[in-house]
Amino acid sequence: MNPFYHQAQFLTSAAKFDQAPPDEGYEVAFAGRSNAGKSSAINTLCQQRNLARTSKTPGRTQLLNFFSLDEQRRLVDLPGYGFAKVAEKVKLQWQKELAYYLEHRQSIRGIVLLMDIRHPLKEFDQQMIEWSSEIRLPVHILLTKSDKLKRGAAKSSLLKMQQSLKPYADLVSIQLFSSLKREGVDTAHAVLDRWLEVEPKIKSETKK
Repeated sequence: MNPFYHQAQFLTSAAKFDQAPPDEGYEVAFAGRSNAGKSSAINTLCQQRNLARTSKTPGRTQLLNFFSLDEQRRLVDLPGYGFAKVAEKVKLQWQKELAYYLEHRQSIRGIVLLMDIRHPLKEFDQQMIEWSSEIRLPVHILLTKSDKLKRGAAKSSLLKMQQSLKPYADLVSIQLFSSLKREGVDTAHAVLDRWLEVEPKIKSETKK
């Protein structure tokens, strides 16, 4: 576990792309269908209980929420998609803003895409992968709630997903993840370290 991420702080929320913080430094976005466990994963990776708001009501996160790690590095919690209980007009606006963000944000280094291991690769997930592939933006998939399956079934699901994603192997990586059991945190941190260019010096300074 890398303590560098434990210092994450809420920075700001944006309803539209042009309300986002200055486009500089390094940024990693977290995306996923509503109720995929996105906010819980962010909280777990940052070892904070209430950094990102969690809710049993799908679609509660309707803004781009930015969290600062230091002056040059940020995490971004994107609006949830799928069966969110919001008007279709609002969903379409979210989709428009997301597409614009992915295509035009210069500081974004990668997307952490969260999928409930019991319901992976839905239409939105596939769309996110295809969008990212078109603009050559790397994606790391967290198969969340892996504790809901027995270990053998979880590994089987992971292998099946790896086979499905072979056409995107140069850009897409995948792992099991459980916020409840705190499993997969080190692997996810390693990906974030690479994308955000978190050097060993930063890690050691954080430990002091």
